[in-house]
Amino acid sequence: MQLLFVFSNFNWGLILLSAFFIGLSKAGLRGIDMMNVTIMAIVFGSKASTGIVLPLLCVADIIAVIYYHRHAQWNHFWKLIPWMAIGILVGVYVGKDMNEGLFRKIMAIIIITTVFIMVALEIRKNQVIPTNKFFVANMGLAAGFTTMLGNLAGAFSNIYFLAMRMPKNDFIGTASWVFLVINLFKLPFQIFFWKNITPESLYTDLFLLPSVVIGFWIGVKIVSKIKEDNYRKVVILLTFLGALAIFFKR
Repeated sequence: MQLLFVFSNFNWGLILLSAFFIGLSKAGLRGIDMMNVTIMAIVFGSKASTGIVLPLLCVADIIAVIYYHRHAQWNHFWKLIPWMAIGILVGVYVGKDMNEGLFRKIMAIIIITTVFIMVALEIRKNQVIPTNKFFVANMGLAAGFTTMLGNLAGAFSNIYFLAMRMPKNDFIGTASWVFLVINLFKLPFQIFFWKNITPESLYTDLFLLPSVVIGFWIGVKIVSKIKEDNYRKVVILLTFLGALAIFFKR
């Protein structure tokens, strides 16, 4: 892993922008977090980047929970958490040997396809909310598995919350609690099993935290101005753009 002080100005700009995107995402601009995954992987490499990103996500999750905690829908929280935990454990086991480039392209194709499905449902104004347990299980397992391998769970959780037709603040508040718990659950595996969270990576995170906080503050301002009817469209668009970024990353 590169030392922070030897980064070029260009890479400095990239990682600060990535940290800023983390703040925006946790403030409620869901989907833009995949841009962060792509940028960090370019600078640090795919696996090493997850060790840089995870502590930043945990701090941003704490801020988001403090701000949005009143809006959590606990029934959805308890539906997702067990399946996501199982997905993480599977990801821990298979993640070391999986070809990351192929994995990301497969995930991007799945996400893009699912986004098109969500767009179709939006156009049809379909008000039917999925209640099938297989839907919850599949979304939870996919989110847990992908969050362990590359912090990519946001797309699948977005799909779930969009399908549940949750109001904007309930969407953000519930997602904040889900990812706080899940990201804290991931920490020991990254520290002791993958060993990609180190004193050096945490030192890098200290320099990036202000950018996360600024991103969150600006994100809250932006989200507050987005109308309920338009919020779903914003999430779908950002998820789609993030999936494209992942697909075309080399």
